[in-house]
Amino acid sequence: MRSIRRYLIVTLTMVLSIATVIIIAVIYRVTHHKAEDVLDVQLSLQGRIVASLLAPGTPPQEYARIARHLDQPGHPSRWFGDEGDVAETPAAAPARFHQDERMLTLGFWQADGTPWLMGAEWNDAGPFPSPQRQGYRWETYDGERWRVFSLVLDDQQRWLSIGLREDFHDDLSRQLALGNLLPLLIALPVLLLLVGLVVHYGLRPLASLSQQVAGRDAGQLGRLQLAVPRELRPLRDALNDFMARLEGALIRERRFSADAAHELRTPLAALRVHLDNAVAGERDALSRAQGGIERLQRVVEQLLALVRLEQESDASPAPVNLLALTQELAAEAWPQAHARDQQLSIDTNEAVWVEGNGTELGMLIRNLLDNALRYTPPGGWVSVAMGRDAGQAWWVVRDSGPGIDEALLASVTERFRRGSNREVEGSGLGLSIALEVARRQHLTLRLNNRRQGGLEAWLRWPQPAA
Repeated sequence: MRSIRRYLIVTLTMVLSIATVIIIAVIYRVTHHKAEDVLDVQLSLQGRIVASLLAPGTPPQEYARIARHLDQPGHPSRWFGDEGDVAETPAAAPARFHQDERMLTLGFWQADGTPWLMGAEWNDAGPFPSPQRQGYRWETYDGERWRVFSLVLDDQQRWLSIGLREDFHDDLSRQLALGNLLPLLIALPVLLLLVGLVVHYGLRPLASLSQQVAGRDAGQLGRLQLAVPRELRPLRDALNDFMARLEGALIRERRFSADAAHELRTPLAALRVHLDNAVAGERDALSRAQGGIERLQRVVEQLLALVRLEQESDASPAPVNLLALTQELAAEAWPQAHARDQQLSIDTNEAVWVEGNGTELGMLIRNLLDNALRYTPPGGWVSVAMGRDAGQAWWVVRDSGPGIDEALLASVTERFRRGSNREVEGSGLGLSIALEVARRQHLTLRLNNRRQGGLEAWLRWPQPAA
C-alpha cells in the first residue's frame, strides 16, 4: 500500500489546485459580468450627459467643434454638414491624450440614419452602422466588437450612440480578476507548504507509536503509555491488548515447557532404574518398566492433545447427540471399569441435542470419565446423567471416590496440578484439557465434592437465544 503521507499530500494538493482553478473561473466569470454591468452604466450615464449638453436647435458649427475635440492621433473624427461630407478635421493629439481613449468613442446620426458626426475609430472603414433602436447592443465594426448605447436626442431629429470596444471590457475584466486572484495565487504555494507541514506533524504520533513498538522485543511487552490523539487510541489499545495476550501466551509456554520437562524427567528416571534392575536380573522390573512406559505414553499424548487444542482455531458448531456420544465413550471405558470391578452406568435414556464440535466434546467427556474411573477405588461406581433445565443443557458425571480437598478444588484444573491422592498415577493434565475444551466450546465446567462422598463434574451449555 502506498504511503499515507504521500497520499494525503498529493490528494490535498490536487484538491487545492482544482479548487483554485474553479475559484479562478468563477471569479473571472463574476468579474466579467459585473464589469459589463458597470461599463453599461457608464455608457448610459455618459450618453445622457452628452445628450443633455445638446439642446434642441444646436447650430451645426457646434457639432463641428465637438468633432475637432474628438480627434485622435491617426484617427480623425468627421462631421457631415448640410452640404454632405466635409473635410476631415485636423488629427492633432489633444494635450492630455491617453492611449485607452481609443477604446471609447461616440457618433451622431440624423433621424433617417444618415451619418452626422463620427468620432475617432468610427471612420476607419466608413461610417459606423446607424442605430435602429434605443438601448444596448453589440456591434461588429472593422473587425472589432463594440458595446454600444443609443438614444434619441430631445429634438427627435438626431440619434446619439456611444460605444466601448470589447477589448477594453475584456482587459478591464482580466485586470480586476487578476487583482482579486493575485493574493490567492501567491497564497497557493504557501498553502501547499502548510499542507505538507500539517500532514508531517499530524503523522508524527503514528511514527512515534511505530518506533515504540519496533523497539520492543519478547522481554518488553508492557503497555504502551505514549499519549496519542483520539484517532490512534483504538490502535494503541489494540496493540496493548495484543501484547498482553502475547505476554500471557509466552508465560504459559515457558511454564508449560518447564512443567513438561519436570513431569517427563520423573518417569524417564524411574524407567531407567527399572531397566537397570531388569538387566541385573530382577524379575518384577520389566513389569514396572512397562507401567512406566504406559504412564510416559499417556503424559506425551495428553501434552500433544493440549498443544493441539491451543493451536487450532474454534471449529464450526454442529448438532451433537450427547446421549449417543456418552454411550460410545462409556463403551470404550468399560474394560477399564470392568478390570477394577467398577460399576459404570448412564442414568439417562432420552437423547439430548446440543450445538458443538463432536470431536472436542468427545475429548472432554473422555477425560472426565477417565478421571472419575481412575480416582474411584475398586468396587466403586461411576454414573453419568444429562438433560435440560429451563432449556439449558447439562451433563454430569459422579463417582464414589475420595473427592478433592476443598483447598485444591479451585486450582486442580491447572496444568500438572494433581489432587492430594498420590496413590493414583496421573500427569495432572486431564482436567486441564477438559477445562480448555470447555472454554473452546463456551461451556461451564464445575467440580463439586458430594456430601455422600466422591466428586461430581458438571458441564452446562449457554442459555439458548429466544
